[in-house]
Amino acid sequence: MTERIRLLVNSIARLLRAVLGAPDYDRYLSHTLTAHPGRMPMTRDQFFCERLENRYSKPGSRCC
Repeated sequence: MTERIRLLVNSIARLLRAVLGAPDYDRYLSHTLTAHPGRMPMTRDQFFCERLENRYSKPGSRCC
C-alpha cells in the first residue's frame, strides 16, 4: 500500500511539473546519455539556468 501511495504522489508531482512547464532534468539526462553518448551532460544547476534563460530571454514568445 505504501508503495502505491509513493507512486501516486510521484505521478501527481510529475504531472504538476509538466502542467506548470517546469523543465525535467531526468528526461534531459536520459536523452543526452542515449542520443549523444560522447557529450558531457549539463549539471542540474546549469540545466535549470539555461531553461530559465531560454524561457525569459525571448521577448514576444509568450502570449502575455
